[in-house]
Amino acid sequence: MILNRNYRFGHREIDLIVRRDDLVAFVEVKTRAGPGYGHPLEAITALKRREVERVARYWLRHHGHPGTLYRFDAVSVALRSGGDPLIEHIPNAWRLGE
Repeated sequence: MILNRNYRFGHREIDLIVRRDDLVAFVEVKTRAGPGYGHPLEAITALKRREVERVARYWLRHHGHPGTLYRFDAVSVALRSGGDPLIEHIPNAWRLGE
């Protein structure tokens, strides 16, 4: 279930916050139209991870519940000319503070 799309805290945001049973995932999605800028996941830098974590902490203060598990996921979308996009989901892509 999608809890939030483009959840903002200040000028930072989390693309998706999703829930399945007792697990909530904060999801960063990166899309690239070609290989010129590298693999989409390369754009999730340490700085970007810290920004997502900051928004997640804010969300947790307002919506978190004891007993719920939380993780950070990444999704890459590589658009391909004339073909379906190549979508890759990385569960638990990083841990808080990495």
